[in-house]
Amino acid sequence: MAHIVVVGNEKGGSGKSTTCMHIATALARLGHRVGALDLDLRQRSFARYIENRRAHLDRTGLDLPTPALVELPEVDRAQIGPEENVFDHRLSAAVAALEPVSDFIVIDCPGSHTRLSQLAHSLADTLVTPLNDSFVDFDLLARVDAETGKIQGPSIYAEMVWQARQLRAQAGLRPIDWIVLRNRLGAQQMHNKRKVGKALEDLARRIGFRVAPGFSERVIFRELFPRGLTLLDLRDVGVEQLNISNLAARQELRDLIRALRLPGVSPDF
Repeated sequence: MAHIVVVGNEKGGSGKSTTCMHIATALARLGHRVGALDLDLRQRSFARYIENRRAHLDRTGLDLPTPALVELPEVDRAQIGPEENVFDHRLSAAVAALEPVSDFIVIDCPGSHTRLSQLAHSLADTLVTPLNDSFVDFDLLARVDAETGKIQGPSIYAEMVWQARQLRAQAGLRPIDWIVLRNRLGAQQMHNKRKVGKALEDLARRIGFRVAPGFSERVIFRELFPRGLTLLDLRDVGVEQLNISNLAARQELRDLIRALRLPGVSPDF
């Protein structure tokens, strides 16, 4: 069976689609068969990233490893029972189509709570939650007392992950490996970074996730999207000498792939 990597966060602007594209493309470049699903049916940022890549490859004649994007199929509502959900059928059909031809399936969830997102979390072998490195986004994971800074309890999103874990346990599936990425780390505000880091480590022990470094804030990510390129493609498109920022970003990607601990994957790029 394909290993399913779900990238989820119910707040927008955390870099989910960039994270999805770089994970999926890195796995493809390492020789793995990678399927891709975008469950944000309105924004479709991950899907558009892959479509941009295909268009760029068609224009330039380049041959670069690319995830296989599949759209959610329509289903015959007449065949769905009164207690069944149409989105459950659409997602199940898409995963069933990808599994025989994929080693990994990377799924991007919308930045809001939807039925599709809820179901995708229960399918995740690995769950990646990108988080902007601030207490504004920390609220996604837990409620914090404003006066003492103490954690009062898990957030609604953390409770959804717990419910997904319960469903998988009941079905006899392996537990979700949940990784929270500290994205958009800045060079300034070191005191705030330490406070956020400590709070994350404390919460990780309480609700069961691993903390991993994500991507720093870099202009290069915004420049790559229109052509559907990733950090690993720069030399293939004629960038012979990478600048210090690009080299650092590539190392962040290596560190991320290593931190995910995906089966059969060594970040040798």
